[in-house]
Amino acid sequence: MSETTETAGPPRPAGEEDWRAAYDEALPDAPTVRNRSRIEVKPIYTPVDWDGSGYDEQLAMPGQYPFTRGIYPTMYRGRTWSQRQLIGLGTPADYNTRVRALLDAGTTAISLIPCNSGFRGVDCDEVPLPLLGTCGTVVNTVDDMDEALAGVGIGEISTAMNDPSPFTLLAFLLGVATRRGIGWDSITGTSNQSDYLSHFIANHMFYRLSLAGSRRVFVDHVAFCTERVPRWNPISVVGQHMQQAGATPAEAMGFTLSTALQHAEDCAAAGLDLDAVLRRLTFFFDISISFFEEVAKFRAGRRVWARLARERLGATDPRSWRFKFHGQTSGVDLTRQQPLNNIARVTAQAMAGIFGGLQSLHTDAYDEAIATPSEEAARIAVATQNILREEAHLCDVIDPLAGSYYVETLTDEMESEILAVIERIDDTGGMYAAAEAGLVQDLIGDSSHEHAMRIEDGAETVVGVNRYVVEGDEDDPVPPTRRPDPEAMAAHVAAFVDYKRSRSAGEVRKRLGDLSRAANDPGSNVFAAVVDAAAAGITHGEIIGCLREELGFGHPLVRAS
Repeated sequence: MSETTETAGPPRPAGEEDWRAAYDEALPDAPTVRNRSRIEVKPIYTPVDWDGSGYDEQLAMPGQYPFTRGIYPTMYRGRTWSQRQLIGLGTPADYNTRVRALLDAGTTAISLIPCNSGFRGVDCDEVPLPLLGTCGTVVNTVDDMDEALAGVGIGEISTAMNDPSPFTLLAFLLGVATRRGIGWDSITGTSNQSDYLSHFIANHMFYRLSLAGSRRVFVDHVAFCTERVPRWNPISVVGQHMQQAGATPAEAMGFTLSTALQHAEDCAAAGLDLDAVLRRLTFFFDISISFFEEVAKFRAGRRVWARLARERLGATDPRSWRFKFHGQTSGVDLTRQQPLNNIARVTAQAMAGIFGGLQSLHTDAYDEAIATPSEEAARIAVATQNILREEAHLCDVIDPLAGSYYVETLTDEMESEILAVIERIDDTGGMYAAAEAGLVQDLIGDSSHEHAMRIEDGAETVVGVNRYVVEGDEDDPVPPTRRPDPEAMAAHVAAFVDYKRSRSAGEVRKRLGDLSRAANDPGSNVFAAVVDAAAAGITHGEIIGCLREELGFGHPLVRAS
């Protein structure tokens, strides 16, 4: 007769009781510590919290499902992350000078952010001259893109176009490729602001077309790129906007994965091959200064997405289960006060993203809380990544924090929080419905208010703001915004006006008529019509103005008081 022995888990450490007694005596009124996702953080973690018994199911090896330890077998031992610095300033010539300097400094991928006038969907001749080029580059035509990328091998280097629907910057890039005799199948990069839902929820400046119109153009964009630009990533699901708006790290991940589910389901409903779509789907996240929480957020998100892609969406290609993401250090955590402290903040954030297993990284310049980064600050931001990779040897070991009682417990707890967020969105009918109803906006607003109150009350320390303040620092004037050379910008606008006048008015009307008809024909691909219009000389503002007429202007959700 045999006896059945029930396992009660790992034994408690021998010295735990003595430690607890000493701890309680030293800190009898110790407050409960919680991270930004409101998860309680204990003073110490042991095998009782995580004993490794579920290693194969929860972690596995790098490159193996569920990819908790990384999506590639070699991770940074084989290839480090892309250094993709987000820049944009002045005229196309100004951008070209800066981007070539950054490439010489070690940047391995490039990113272009348009002028705010571009984000608002108008051309450079429609706004006052002093407002142009202070926060991004003025790019309104294929000619502008050609000048911005002069001397840059667009067939060899990955480019990120930070341009929302209807994606005129990619259309201009494809026009440049055609001019240079470069096949579109050689163009690599990402439509870095393709996630219209994140714009509707948290970044209204990026929101150009109506919600339904944005959805239509998005699916057409994915279909076009999947067929015609096969190495391009047409979907970048953006968690950055929602976290910077105030969502907790766990909420931001949950909202982002819900958005990815929505986009995938919309593409499948349009008849697209789901595996082909998911292989080119990427994510874009904010990296806050809550170090271990961010590491756990990315490890948990990678595991959750793998399971969702395989089990819920039914993707069969293991490449479709990979959680590929770009990380940007959080500008929200940067301060105008004592700005050099931001170098330390950015370093901590970058390390969290690296330990979290990112594929691409932008490190903020220390002066980004004040103005468009100076050249010196941009060089330091690039050098920060070089130092972490080359001098600090952060690439030597894959997933070096794995097995930590704390990190693994926190990863599991973050997973639970993320799944709870996804369930709440599902109960509302999916991310499109949840955003349309304002549920996501309400949750973000609540979390943002709570975090702000913690800073105001001093429960959350911000060095130089509510602690360690230098006398007189709060009175320091904000440096003036760095502006492009006014003469150069005036010359650029004048040349643009001449360009528009030199075109055939009849040809412009014809091309815009073609775009209008495509927008009103459910069987036509709107983005294909955008590419054709751009190649024919139609400008950024003309394309967006036309589609706003046909598909509706983008208005964010406004609640009645």
